[in-house]
Amino acid sequence: MEFTRDISVLASNSLTKHTLDSQLNQQTYTRNSGLDTTHDDDDDSVMSDCESANSGSAFDPHPSLGEGLISLHEGDKVYDLIKRRLISGLGVLGTRAEIVGIQRNLFPGIIGQARVQSFQIFAKALARKWGGDANVKYAWYSSTKDEICKIIQHGFGCCGKPDNNGLYGCGIYLCPDDSPMECVKNSLVDKDGLRYMLLCRVMLGKVEVVRPGSDQSHPSSTEFDSGVDNLKVPRRYIVWSSNMNTHILPEYIISLKAPSSLKGFGRAQESLRMPTSPWLPFPILISALSKFLPSPTIALISKYHRDHRENKISRRELIQRVRQIAGDQLLIAVIKSYQAKVLT
Repeated sequence: MEFTRDISVLASNSLTKHTLDSQLNQQTYTRNSGLDTTHDDDDDSVMSDCESANSGSAFDPHPSLGEGLISLHEGDKVYDLIKRRLISGLGVLGTRAEIVGIQRNLFPGIIGQARVQSFQIFAKALARKWGGDANVKYAWYSSTKDEICKIIQHGFGCCGKPDNNGLYGCGIYLCPDDSPMECVKNSLVDKDGLRYMLLCRVMLGKVEVVRPGSDQSHPSSTEFDSGVDNLKVPRRYIVWSSNMNTHILPEYIISLKAPSSLKGFGRAQESLRMPTSPWLPFPILISALSKFLPSPTIALISKYHRDHRENKISRRELIQRVRQIAGDQLLIAVIKSYQAKVLT
């Protein structure tokens, strides 16, 4: 919440004539959602170019990522805020990551302006639908350098199932701004040893829980707009394919260096979150989980177990997917219960 507010305010205070933001009311940035969806734009209240802060970040398109990007630098308040959020979200592992660059998407040209305006229109509509709150958040999205270039130029596109084998249905999966770990782990390293992520403004509206293994591709009813894997502590935002280019605004591109295999990331994260316990055979684990999870979810876990036995996925991948599906809290409880039985 505070990150969304802070970065929105900072962004609105660093406008230049190259962005559509110069046509937008500074009041469109609010505490809760980053967009004021209760007032119409008022061009008279637009900040002038001379009032923009941190004007030292001059227009400097990055040739390798395409035009229409402005490079931010150390000392720029937005740069420092994004860097701090990303590094702190990686916990003790943040010391092993190096931010190489942060660039802001200026949404140039008629199409770029239309994308921003479309986002605003839908945000205002959702806010009216839900009593003033469109539930706009910041979230991370990782992909290859080439794919991010295409997203910046043409928007999101779905070809078949998304990442994670369509674990939560057909849509775009993003990680909350305070939980970048999974996004970094799933990012791919290019020939220069760099990983690329987008920091997007995401319009969630009213969310519903999407169960692992779902083949859902749209809201289950008009009462919902998007999905999450957990209502209380979401680790995934699911924006349906039909809304991916109206409800997601890719505002910043982050390039970073991290350990090439990220094995250290996985081991350190598991040591922080998982208890010491005896080896638990997967068939026993699946049987225990069947008491708490619905049949389709157990079927999905069983499928991944078969894939591992047939050498289609590694044991590490199997464990990661089971953790995503069942959640650490349930797994810890099951392991502790098994441990207690073994010791008695």
